[in-house]
Amino acid sequence: MTGGLPSMVEPGRNIIVIGTSAGGLAALDQLIGQLRSDLRASIFIVQHMSAESNGDALLHQLRKHEAFECKLAEDGESFKRGSIYIAPPDHHMLVKERTILVTKGARENRSRPAIDPLFRSAAVSHGPKVIGVVLTGMLDDGTSGMIAIKKCGGVTVVQDPADAKYPGMPQSALDNAEIDHHVPLAAMGGLLEQLSREHSAKRKAVPKDIQIEAEIAERVLSDVDEVNGLGEQVPYNCPNCGGVLWEMDAPEQARYRCHTGHSFTQSALLASQSEKIEETLWTALRMFEERKNLLNSIILREGSKASTSTAQRAKDTQVHIERIRAMLTSSSVNTAAASTEPRERKQSRRN
Repeated sequence: MTGGLPSMVEPGRNIIVIGTSAGGLAALDQLIGQLRSDLRASIFIVQHMSAESNGDALLHQLRKHEAFECKLAEDGESFKRGSIYIAPPDHHMLVKERTILVTKGARENRSRPAIDPLFRSAAVSHGPKVIGVVLTGMLDDGTSGMIAIKKCGGVTVVQDPADAKYPGMPQSALDNAEIDHHVPLAAMGGLLEQLSREHSAKRKAVPKDIQIEAEIAERVLSDVDEVNGLGEQVPYNCPNCGGVLWEMDAPEQARYRCHTGHSFTQSALLASQSEKIEETLWTALRMFEERKNLLNSIILREGSKASTSTAQRAKDTQVHIERIRAMLTSSSVNTAAASTEPRERKQSRRN
């Protein structure tokens, strides 16, 4: 068979979806370098990257491995075995039966591209033919996608957290999803080749909640009725758009969605809230500094004629400034946000 044949005609597990974040460039380089050119699978990769990136660094690194064609995914293109498709910056990549969708849907876990939408789309479209892989990274993007892959009959693989530069994502998947294999990166290439040659299990019915979430990712907006069917409203607002959040009926992992389509794990929501609090405090600090400067200008201009109330307001304003500064240096405000990658912090400030 030739590399130009659609992957669907291949036997066994022929869809490999890989998600990674911090430390992912080196990990992907090592993993792809282990794979043989006769691997009968299409490979889809989400690497967290900033919206300003063009993906050149990852493309340059992976194109050194000439056994595979490596490219940024294009909306509507048919995919082939022996090819690697990378999610473009600031876009989600979704896998359908024979084609790829590239969308500007809402961010998930503060990221676009995000890992979970890719994993869910593959699980819905290809079921037991999917191998899901989570590599090094912070927080927990990829966990709910691994849960979806397993529920749809696919196989799940994670990098051993002890082997990962950033163990957060692999550890979250191990803690919350049913993982079939966790291995050091050095052993992963051989494992993927073995799994791809095995005959896949029979197709399972796609759970309704996974189907709905996969459909939401394909559109710019979801709707209230859809999200109502996924869980219950909670007294939190979406940090991205300000809309009401629903806590999903997901016993494996606490997750939240708004009707616009933004989705958060518990840790991602906490980190995003921390960022919004910090941004609000910086804005308040600037406004109080401007108020203090204006009051001091009035006092300076009026001299002895300045009212005592103006002087008191200037003193009170300085008290507020010191309080806000203390809050900004408090670990309770900054801890969650500081645990994430700088690229992701920049992304989360855009809707």
